[in-house]
Amino acid sequence: MTNDLADAQRAHLARLDQAYAALLAEHGYDGVLLYSGRAHRHFADDQHASFATYGHFLHWVPLAGLEHSWLLIRPGQAPCLHFHAPRDFWHLAPQLPEEAWVEAFEVVYQEDGEAPRLPRGHFAVLGEVSEAQAERLGAALNPEALTLALDELRVRKSAYEVACLREANRRALAGHGAARDAFLAGGAELDCQLAYLKAARIRESALPYQSIVGINAHGGVLHYQHYDAEAPRQAHSLLVDGGHRYRGYCADITRSWAGPAASDDYRALLAGMDRLQRQLVGELAPGIGYVSMQERMHRGLAELLVAHGLVKASAEAAFETGITRAFCPHGLGHLLGLQVHDVGGRQDAQGRPLPPPPAHPALRLTRPLEAGMAITVEPGLYVIPMLLEPLRQGATAGMLDWARVEALGDHGGIRIEDNVVITGTGNDNLTRDLEASP
Repeated sequence: MTNDLADAQRAHLARLDQAYAALLAEHGYDGVLLYSGRAHRHFADDQHASFATYGHFLHWVPLAGLEHSWLLIRPGQAPCLHFHAPRDFWHLAPQLPEEAWVEAFEVVYQEDGEAPRLPRGHFAVLGEVSEAQAERLGAALNPEALTLALDELRVRKSAYEVACLREANRRALAGHGAARDAFLAGGAELDCQLAYLKAARIRESALPYQSIVGINAHGGVLHYQHYDAEAPRQAHSLLVDGGHRYRGYCADITRSWAGPAASDDYRALLAGMDRLQRQLVGELAPGIGYVSMQERMHRGLAELLVAHGLVKASAEAAFETGITRAFCPHGLGHLLGLQVHDVGGRQDAQGRPLPPPPAHPALRLTRPLEAGMAITVEPGLYVIPMLLEPLRQGATAGMLDWARVEALGDHGGIRIEDNVVITGTGNDNLTRDLEASP
């Protein structure tokens, strides 16, 4: 950990201290207790599922994977970390790192992981806590107004958080490069995933989400969840959606590559999608509405489909008839931070729910952009038979060159995703900047 990062983290914690004090006063609480959470056992088994530390706890304590710990925050007092450190010979007990941020906390080591007794006053408790636990504590359980206010606090990132996101991107990009090389060397999906993990220096359970590694048609399955152990006879394409986590903060990057057997149409569309993605990123700045950017993506996609002959009608017709939504059913992007799909994306600045428009139900970010937001930008183009089949009927039946569309089926799809921080005057593309650096 560098001195610069340590200084930025101190400033981040000071910012949180002030913001929590103001929000607790506004909502009428003397303090709040944050629970890190715990892993759950599989049904009728003694094995546990993978675990993610509660985001609001992680906002303060940069220890992803820490279970059974509690953080008590009271205005005017040092935050008190009840750190679960059991005496255990079956597992290695967690330890606090020798880092400067620890000095900002009062630390109480405890073996049992039980919630600490609260002092007199009006407190809230947040996290995966039962009603019975909250009743014993005498605290309000996950009050909606306070939770939404704390969600909103995570929307705009501090300099420390941006630095963590940048480092997560750097590590994820190392994995992407290795996965690409494994693919071009004739590897299977499993080979690409193993190469990703090795280059990114991360174990699979520590990833912020399961990597999507789709060769050929599997690249058209949006959340493809398997890794074939055998390479296909012909390698048309590879799509890798892979991330990383640094001090709790997530990278979420997607890249698509042409294989040795890729068609000319696929190669041309891949280049066109890369240009479109860069254009969309170039338009991002404070005040830009992300719903309007979703529309901009679909209009750009319509132009691309027409320019490359997949659609024989006008770009306006491709957009208005919903053809582009069949080729790309997902949203342009989402907020990014301590969660891959971070909190606060579908609400306005006052914390009120703001659902996506009916035409784009999968859009996870419906609010105007603000300085400090970290977002993803991920336009896609896929050949998904169940979505394209209805276009063979009605007004759209003669609007597509079906032979060319079907020929792309073996290539699956294209998605290009960068992680971008909105600045006061424009944006900082964490992903492309690192790709371009030596």
